[in-house]
Formats: sequence, structure tokens, C-alpha cells
Amino acid sequence: MNVMIIATKDCSHFATLAKELSDLGVEHRLVFAEDEPDLVKKFSIRHSPNLVVDGEVKFRRQPTED
Repeated sequence: MNVMIIATKDCSHFATLAKELSDLGVEHRLVFAEDEPDLVKKFSIRHSPNLVVDGEVKFRRQPTED
């Protein structure tokens, strides 16, 4: 499984999402939108953070427990 967080550098929520994934034992990669414009275009990134799993955006913004 390929898990990636795409976030902006000034996003205040990506660290929480990264910690939650780590606590669950999910390996992931953090990518900053400013450094990867091709990914921003590919996944139509407009908000932060975004959780991408196996090439599909699963959440935009901070997921909730719901």
C-alpha cells in the first residue's frame, strides 16, 4: 500500500494526520505541494492536507472520526 500526505508547508493539520498514521503503524510519505506541482495538478489539490492511498485521494482536509 502506498500512502502519501500532500500538504502545504503552512498547513497546521498535516502533522496531526501524520502522527495518526504513524500511531496506526501506517508507513507514509509527506509531500509538500509547493515542491511537487505535478502532483498538485494530478490530484487537483486545492486544500490541505490530502491523504492519497494507492493513487486515489481518500480525504481532502483533516479527516474526522466520523
